[in-house]
Amino acid sequence: MLSRTDRELLGLAVPALGALLAEPAFLLADSAIVGHLGTPQLAGLGIASAVMLNAVFLCIFLAHGTTAAVARRAGGGDLRRAYSLGIDGIWLAVAIGLGLAATGLPLAPVLVDLLGASGTAAPHAIVYLRISLLGLPAMLVVLATTGALRGLKDTRTPLFATGIAALANVPLNLLLVYPVGLGIAGSALGTVIAQMGAATWLCAVVVRGARRHEASLRPDRPGIRAAASANAPLLARTVLLRVSLLVMTFVAAAHGDAALASHQIAFTLWYVLAMAPESCAIASQAMVGHALGAGAPETAREASRRALLWGVGSGLVMAVLLLALRPVYVPVFTTDEAVRDLVWSLAVVIAAGQPVGAVLYVLDGILIGAGDTRYLAGTMLVALVTFLPLAGAVLLTEAGVVALWWALTGWLLARQVAVALRYRSAAWLRTGPAA
Repeated sequence: MLSRTDRELLGLAVPALGALLAEPAFLLADSAIVGHLGTPQLAGLGIASAVMLNAVFLCIFLAHGTTAAVARRAGGGDLRRAYSLGIDGIWLAVAIGLGLAATGLPLAPVLVDLLGASGTAAPHAIVYLRISLLGLPAMLVVLATTGALRGLKDTRTPLFATGIAALANVPLNLLLVYPVGLGIAGSALGTVIAQMGAATWLCAVVVRGARRHEASLRPDRPGIRAAASANAPLLARTVLLRVSLLVMTFVAAAHGDAALASHQIAFTLWYVLAMAPESCAIASQAMVGHALGAGAPETAREASRRALLWGVGSGLVMAVLLLALRPVYVPVFTTDEAVRDLVWSLAVVIAAGQPVGAVLYVLDGILIGAGDTRYLAGTMLVALVTFLPLAGAVLLTEAGVVALWWALTGWLLARQVAVALRYRSAAWLRTGPAA
């Protein structure tokens, strides 16, 4: 029999998982449609997507930071202020999106060149990137509004908005790429339209709530600056995370094409498997924030304990499925025997690290919900310092990509220990409307 806490947790986590799974659908649809235009177009899409994904990933703090801030105020019963913080987050997303788009448009050829696009792929990458940058403000608004709604314990609306946008993206792209004849530009434009639709939908929901609770919709410069300042540690944490992952790619590439190909497949598997415990982390952000905002630290403790149990359970299930289904998915990814052998071994490493990662993701979510983001940024720096010598040893000794992924497991473990110590100390249990 599920407890009330379990039911609330799952009621938030399951829709959050659906929304997380909807996000890769945009890239999968674009890849499938553009792939039929030709290899240069598909290569161009890969280059442009790498730029866009990194830009959006670096701005993920717009979702996490807004969730924590809004949940605190909502938990304390101050819905007017909660919606005001959500509106501040939206304006911050618009400002960042417009700034990045304005910077990226003239620099598109430079960015494409830095990523090593070939002469045949570069023109397609530039076209796709420039059109996609026009939709970047909408993408960031989706992050901010999703964060605001999560803070209000609404994970279903983001699921519907992103899910329908992902579905609409397919016929839009097909129409614009083929009958209209825009080629790769049509794929980019279709995705921009779908993202703008999701952003409009989510904005309408937040704005309607803000009006209902008499929150101002106008840009509030002090509020936007405060949101930016509060999110700075989360941005630093994300940058350090990206550095670690880029180091992994560099080391894998140094071991040859087979190592790099297997690393890419392993990273895809790792990313997808992390979504189940990550959805529990998202639920814990909202529940912990609400409880601490309401001055109920024991409720926050109980919510965090249940989130950890569900997160670890989902991590273990994912690990078992990863190992059991190896004969099914490994041949799907590649026909190269050398790559297959490496992926077969890498699956064991990823499975072994799943419980470690699951605990870490949920603990991260708990501390983000508590507003303890400066500590998280510090732990990410410590983990990076721990990881670099391990990655360097793999590079210098040519130990191979499997050893590199064991080093990643060590990186996860270092972060988990640091965050677990904070969790056990109860220093994060600060109650009140702000962390």
